[in-house]
Amino acid sequence: MTTQPTILVTGATGRVGGSVVARLHAAGVPVRALVRGEADFPEGVRAVRGDLGDPASLGAALEGVDAVFLVWPFLHAEGAADVIDVIGKHARRVVYLSSAGVGDGDGDGDGEPGDAITAFHAELERLIETSGLEWTALRPTGFASNTLGWADELRSTGVVRAPLAELARPLIHEGDIAAVAVQALTADTLLGARPLLTGPDLVTQEQQVALIGEAVGRPLRFEEIAPAEAAERMRAAGYPAELVAAILPAQAAMLDHPEPVNDAVERITGIPARSFGEWAVDHAADFR
Repeated sequence: MTTQPTILVTGATGRVGGSVVARLHAAGVPVRALVRGEADFPEGVRAVRGDLGDPASLGAALEGVDAVFLVWPFLHAEGAADVIDVIGKHARRVVYLSSAGVGDGDGDGDGEPGDAITAFHAELERLIETSGLEWTALRPTGFASNTLGWADELRSTGVVRAPLAELARPLIHEGDIAAVAVQALTADTLLGARPLLTGPDLVTQEQQVALIGEAVGRPLRFEEIAPAEAAERMRAAGYPAELVAAILPAQAAMLDHPEPVNDAVERITGIPARSFGEWAVDHAADFR
């Protein structure tokens, strides 16, 4: 892009989308935040109403937009073709927040979708890549912010009860995903790329809890439970059945075949990816 783009950010009230909005705004890039209801953003960020579940609602939000940061909020690809079609009538670029599970991260796109989550991401990538839009598909590993699901339990008991204490993942800081997204939205260096984005090292779930404890200044503990008990707890908490069926087997497989670790964040942004310990310090207030 040769001129200052106007960018629409979907998922703008989420961790990654919110960080993208903040970074674009700080850089002086005109940014719009797509919302379904009321939301607060810094002065100068325009909140626009729209719903990805209703493609007809997106036209006004997309007027004059050059690029879109797309966070798909559903566990299926139904309706995605219509959304991408509407985007293509207004914008020329889309940066999609995909998943490391779609491929092996080398950019050849030959990953074999093995569960519902991977399947919808793969379908969104396919639709975007054949749309005629300029595109980038970001493929992060697990989000460090997913451990915020432990916050209530840690605040009340100081213990996380979950399966697979030794499950080690290179969890990534949402700010690092956002930094790469901003690069993809505002420059041409990542056009047609599918970068695998990881944290800097593998950290077990037991270690994650300990690092959160260090950040908040009190000892916290991981207590391992059986996967069957974990699945029942997830269902009772209202998790969709397809999500439960996808997450636990995928996590168990990572015990023997952990996700790779790379330096893509540093190569793309010039700044090393932040560790899980740094993420925990950044989010200590959420666990107090």
